[in-house]
Amino acid sequence: MRKGAITQGAVLKAIAEYDELGRSAFLAKYRFSEARSYLLLHEGREYDSKAIAGVAHKWDHGRALLPEEFSGGKDHAAAWLKRAGFEVKAVKNPDWARDEIILACHLVMANGWKGLDANDPRVIELSSLLQLMPLHTEADRNEKFRNPNGVARKTFDISTRHPDYRGKPTNGGALDVEVLHEFLARPAEMTEVARLIRQGITAGDLQTLPLDDDEDLDDYSAPEGRLLMSRHKRRERNKGLRKKKIAAVLKQGGTLACEACGFDFEEVYGDRGSGYIECHHVVPLHEAGEGRTRLSDLALICANCHRMIHRRAPWPTPRELRNFIESRRDAVAYIPVQQNAAECGTATKYSNHSN
Repeated sequence: MRKGAITQGAVLKAIAEYDELGRSAFLAKYRFSEARSYLLLHEGREYDSKAIAGVAHKWDHGRALLPEEFSGGKDHAAAWLKRAGFEVKAVKNPDWARDEIILACHLVMANGWKGLDANDPRVIELSSLLQLMPLHTEADRNEKFRNPNGVARKTFDISTRHPDYRGKPTNGGALDVEVLHEFLARPAEMTEVARLIRQGITAGDLQTLPLDDDEDLDDYSAPEGRLLMSRHKRRERNKGLRKKKIAAVLKQGGTLACEACGFDFEEVYGDRGSGYIECHHVVPLHEAGEGRTRLSDLALICANCHRMIHRRAPWPTPRELRNFIESRRDAVAYIPVQQNAAECGTATKYSNHSN
């Protein structure tokens, strides 16, 4: 049996030993500290999840795991216990996500950049809205998750970081400051972002996004937040729209070359690359909304250029990225050259400049 494949029976034996020795003696015997992230729930009692998982390993593999042997960090033991059929809950709530801070920052801005009390109806309403967002799993939330007190504290974390505030700032993170400055730099755009997130959650459109499928979202830079970014990517993956866009380009006599660098998959890979190209939605997230996507909103680009566009905000258009590539051509060898700089749909050539 592989390391970590603990069974339900082994967990129950560890729980029995925990009950017999008591918490302090059990943790001391196996060199574990008190749980700081997750607790195991069983028959109305709470147990230190990491210690229980480590000792359960003894019954399945002949020895208990040491605390430092949990390679997956704080989530490792919790994942094992969930797979064994047990309920796990968070000791503390997860950090605020950008999407949540955007909504809180918009509320603070609407209040004249002043924090709000927990009994303010606007704070209570935002608390209810945040609890509907699919950014954190139920196991990662405790009974105080985004309650009015926590939301009120966040409004003061933001307001006391405003440049005009003269007092001592409350506890807050770098992300609070980052989002605050984005609102100060482009208030109209960020207000629209907040409206779209709020609208999507209220209507239910953003409540059911399977964010776990978008692991690579962490590599993308999206000031508008994870929810709108996830919806943006799903539009780009729409097979029907992609086929229509490709058909429209071919009908106009073009070929499927990247609009940024000119790379043509069929020219390079032959039949294997025939018909392949990715779709990029060029409309900014804060403008896209729920409106119908037009073919003119889409650009055909290669996978590399697609990733480079999304990697850092503000996102360049395919034309802007193409101009950047052109400016780099004299310094870097073997950068693809697009013969027709005005339109996508030309064969790819390669420059062979030396440094």
